[in-house]
Amino acid sequence: MQGGTIDALSAALYGEITLIDGIAAQHNFDTYRWIRNREAPPIEIHVVDSHEDPTGLGEIPYPPVAPALTNAIFQATGERIRRLPLSRSGFTLLA
Repeated sequence: MQGGTIDALSAALYGEITLIDGIAAQHNFDTYRWIRNREAPPIEIHVVDSHEDPTGLGEIPYPPVAPALTNAIFQATGERIRRLPLSRSGFTLLA
């Protein structure tokens, strides 16, 4: 769950593949921007026991992270974010 949250934050903030002459410029994690350990926020996971569908955890944190983050930015600044990654709009993490 924590890893999925970090993956989703990375995608929302920096997730972009650029093409140069039709070839991806990012070949591995050394050229693809990812949240670093020092940038990762504290993450608390609370699992609610349920037998209702869907069950399991897996990649559950991934889909709601970008909407939650952009809604929080809107609440704090009044600015609506309509495109990702957030870094293109000048947003960064404080280390």
